[in-house]
Amino acid sequence: MGVLEIRQEILNQLDYIEDISFLKAIKSLVESKAKDGVYILSDEQKERIYQARLQFLNNETIDNQIVEEEIELWLKSK
Repeated sequence: MGVLEIRQEILNQLDYIEDISFLKAIKSLVESKAKDGVYILSDEQKERIYQARLQFLNNETIDNQIVEEEIELWLKSK
């Protein structure tokens, strides 16, 4: 089966899918592949990355081992 036949089969089957979360997942998959690997960040994602970089530059980080120990203590307390 070639590319065109597979595309057509997928399109035909999509017409019968009513599950909105599944369709959104398919849309996300298709968009990520269609953009040749270029991922477009939302403004919120860009802001979070910017804030994380500032924290790193200001040495506002926590050692991974410390975080894991804190999580372990928290889980044991539940």
